[in-house]
Amino acid sequence: METEQQPPVVKSEQEWRQQLTPEEYAVLRQAGTERPWTGEYTDTKTTGVYECRACGTELFRSDTKFDSHCGWPSFYAARTSDAVILREDRTLGMLRVEVICATCHSHLGHVFEGEGYDTPTDQRYCINSISLRLMPEES
Repeated sequence: METEQQPPVVKSEQEWRQQLTPEEYAVLRQAGTERPWTGEYTDTKTTGVYECRACGTELFRSDTKFDSHCGWPSFYAARTSDAVILREDRTLGMLRVEVICATCHSHLGHVFEGEGYDTPTDQRYCINSISLRLMPEES
């Protein structure tokens, strides 16, 4: 976990509310969670890059996405080590690791380790679909 600094993209809450739908705002800016199996990218197999829906930063690639059967899109690694920030989350009486966008500090989801998935990192970035925008690769 790293020390947080001022994000490169800073907007007022009013600006975020104007840019995002109420559902996007609840997840991205208020650390909400979409219901499992409801997100548009849960089962997507499209090749491309997943960007932050709030600021457009490239966060994950489709080649690191895997089927975790947890109800949310899962990735075993971020696109680059500085694309996301991991921070301790003690909400809901649990100790978890929250994943936020390094560029705008929007909530993306959580990362879990040691769950036994057969991935190169043994990590599962459990990310809300509504926090992402898929940019399909050109054919």
